[in-house]
Amino acid sequence: MKALWNGVIIAESDETEIVEGNHYFPPQSVDTDYLEKSEFTTTCPWKGKASYYSLKVGDKTNENAAWYYPEPSDAAKNIKNYIAFWNGVEVVE
Repeated sequence: MKALWNGVIIAESDETEIVEGNHYFPPQSVDTDYLEKSEFTTTCPWKGKASYYSLKVGDKTNENAAWYYPEPSDAAKNIKNYIAFWNGVEVVE
């Protein structure tokens, strides 16, 4: 799987975890040069508190377009620190 935004491959892996239709990429498969830590968070009733990254490619920024669970619930421990994408990021095979 690949996560693409603004003409760049942000992440690429054959070992994503699929949860609720979203591909979660292993942290080592994500190019951190394009990630900017965000203060934004959300809470999922069963996965826990999600932290976010914004994507920055060239002079364009996609706010809060990637999320991950640094301390997930036991039910979601398989995606700890794995990163998922949305908000215009294409996830393709």
